[in-house]
Amino acid sequence: MSNNRIYIFDTTLRDGEQSPGVSLNVQEKLEIAQQLARLGVDVIEAGFPIASPGDFEAVKTIAERVKGPVIAGLCRATREDIDAGWEALKGAESPRIHTFIATSDIHLKYKLQRSREEVLEQAVAAVKYAKQFCSDVEFSAEDASRSDLDYLCTVVEKVIDAGATVVNLPDTVGYAIPDEFGRFIKAIMERVPNIHRARLSVHCHNDLGLAVANSLAAILNGATQIEGAINGIGERAGNASLEEIIMALYTKKAFYQKEVAVNYQEIYRTSRLVSSLTGMVVQPNKAIVGKNAFAHEAGIHQDGVLKERTTYEIMKPELIGIYKSNLVLGKHSGRHAFSEKLKEMGFELSGEELDKAFRRFKELADKKKEVTDDDIEALIKDEVWAIPERFRLNYLYFASGTRLIPTATVGVAIEGVVFEDAGTGDGPVDAAFHVVDKITGLQGELLEYKLNAVTGGKDALGEVIVRVRVNGRTYVGRGVSTDIVEASVRAYINALNKADFDRIGNNNNSSSDQRGQ
Repeated sequence: MSNNRIYIFDTTLRDGEQSPGVSLNVQEKLEIAQQLARLGVDVIEAGFPIASPGDFEAVKTIAERVKGPVIAGLCRATREDIDAGWEALKGAESPRIHTFIATSDIHLKYKLQRSREEVLEQAVAAVKYAKQFCSDVEFSAEDASRSDLDYLCTVVEKVIDAGATVVNLPDTVGYAIPDEFGRFIKAIMERVPNIHRARLSVHCHNDLGLAVANSLAAILNGATQIEGAINGIGERAGNASLEEIIMALYTKKAFYQKEVAVNYQEIYRTSRLVSSLTGMVVQPNKAIVGKNAFAHEAGIHQDGVLKERTTYEIMKPELIGIYKSNLVLGKHSGRHAFSEKLKEMGFELSGEELDKAFRRFKELADKKKEVTDDDIEALIKDEVWAIPERFRLNYLYFASGTRLIPTATVGVAIEGVVFEDAGTGDGPVDAAFHVVDKITGLQGELLEYKLNAVTGGKDALGEVIVRVRVNGRTYVGRGVSTDIVEASVRAYINALNKADFDRIGNNNNSSSDQRGQ
């Protein structure tokens, strides 16, 4: 193994999906996995196969259709979990069974109610059993950072002897601080005699805002695999943000002397796709991918950047895939110019996808004098990254005012046949939602509503993200339009499409009591 190579293990689709309110269906998981492959991560943890039929199907689909990265599935240290994991993973080009069990005394006493000896025996047995199916087996010691060091060293040594190719030491509750975590990793490297036979990995949570710092401290002390998620999403305060770790290693290469094998120009697009499909908006001041990450407002900063970029910027936005173009599009622009703009922005669309995107572009261009890069990116997310639609907004009329009862008339196409109805509500959006419920036969409960302006100006494209509960499950919907009521209805229908998609046999609900690390 190369001494300066850091392997990137992405758990966006497993731990990232455990973010409160996030639920991805099979197609959405596949879209993200394909983008992660374009980004060039080394390992994609596709899910927790035994957690639900939907999770199993997602892991199986990704294993069969995504080439390049290792595809991993998480399994508790039981034969039942490992059997399900292998059944889902066996079609992968490079499969990895990832099995785990807690090793801290607090978990042993209160969660597992087992002795150290019993847990050690179970860990070794699980690795040996997994090894019968798969040459690449990762073992995780859940809550490793709070485990007794002597006991943990014994566990690590024994699972490596049993055949583990990767040993992962999670800071499961985000309790560690960098100096402490660095010393912890160094101790493992020094005290486990066979550690050189496995890759040492870390999985840091962000409860104290230190997940990235702890991950970098681990690298300095011998870790060669880093686990995290795009945009840092995950349980509670989230995981280590992979884009931040990747760019820290890049910009401080002279210090770390480490390399990663990623396509840097796919970072921004990966971030945007994950944000769009999960409904988790990236905060403006987020490092690397936030909209303010390369913005300068202070006069002295603007002056400095204009004279020499490196005065106030330590990396080029183009490196991570943020491009500013002189090619301005409007209602007179043709398909060729639109296609060239998409290629310039890094979007490679098939003929059908391009047709859909171009139709929406023309609709938008009729409403706006100038269509910006941000507008186009929003259209791509709304049209191309959407699930198959059984329900589609055909038209919308509404009336509202300070002395009027808000009313809405909505036409929704269901499998190509348009149905119309009308209704009232507390406002035009509420009225339209009630009508959509009547037409589709699905009753949605609005849990959260977010409105963002994609661009500035009076003709700004509005982006609406909603969380809707249907039949006890939560779905994220997204819609864009220059009209915020239309954007709202598009978002609501998008959520109902996901609910309908699940209703016909694509359930993808993970059981909370089976989620680890």
